[in-house]
Amino acid sequence: MGETKNTSLDTVMTDFTLLGLLHPSSLRTLLFLVFFIVYVLTQLGNLLILLTVWADPKLHARPMYILLAVLSFLDMWLSSVIVPRLILDFTPSTSKAIPFGGCVAQLYFFHFLGSTQCFLYTLMAYDRYLAICRPLRYPVLMNGRLCTILVAGASVAGSIHGSIQATLTFRLPYCGPNQVDYFFCDIPAVLRLACADTTINELVTFVDIGVVAASCFMLILLSYANIVHAILKIRTADGRRRAFSTCGSHLTVVTVYYVPCIFIYLRPGSKSPLNGAVAVFYTVVTPFLNPLIYSLRNQEVKSALKRLTAGRGAASENK
Repeated sequence: MGETKNTSLDTVMTDFTLLGLLHPSSLRTLLFLVFFIVYVLTQLGNLLILLTVWADPKLHARPMYILLAVLSFLDMWLSSVIVPRLILDFTPSTSKAIPFGGCVAQLYFFHFLGSTQCFLYTLMAYDRYLAICRPLRYPVLMNGRLCTILVAGASVAGSIHGSIQATLTFRLPYCGPNQVDYFFCDIPAVLRLACADTTINELVTFVDIGVVAASCFMLILLSYANIVHAILKIRTADGRRRAFSTCGSHLTVVTVYYVPCIFIYLRPGSKSPLNGAVAVFYTVVTPFLNPLIYSLRNQEVKSALKRLTAGRGAASENK
């Protein structure tokens, strides 16, 4: 049990114990290696996308790839908020305790980064809508300066969202037990330990996350409805293929982002054992997949990677 401090009013929790993922002890070493390798590859893959966009003049001046670089940056941090702690859970000598303040910080940053990604996916859909449906006005309607302002706005909105969720969750009294049946501090798992009625919190969480996710998702669908309509008007098959290819990567990452979120947060009070597996997917696997999806499906990113590699090879030969 976690350490507590006695007060005249109640027993105040000073730490939580993260029980982690349920797993056989015989698989502990294998799971440690798997999650460690995935984390390292996640950081390297997203860093490669960042460096490619920054180093290639054809990419870093275009809003689409500025947004992609920001997505990679967010994926690196989102993974770092969750995965290192999860990896340590597979080492028998590591304490599973997390300070109360550390739990608050983890929940805040997770929802700050996650909601900022949600807004970013919407901006990426809007960018594709302007590029395909309003190509002549695209340089005016979406440029580097406006893109930076929109990203800053998404970050501020994400920070507000994370602050609301963290404040509402930890304003409740926590007086024991302190064992969080999850591998990180997230709203549904932490609320089960509150020494008060959590109905209002569950309702606000459902409405807040539901409104944010549903609004962004509807805007994305609206953008792509217009995009599909515009693409179908393109007369050449090659033109249609290139347009669909440009949008395919974004649609794929949106799908792998939204489906797990709907499963976890839009079912108030759910204690499904699948929640942990789904959470692993969008906290560990999705940040790992995003750079792969964009580097394998996006022809311009693949070309930029080849130019970057060729440039480094030529520089090495000149030395």
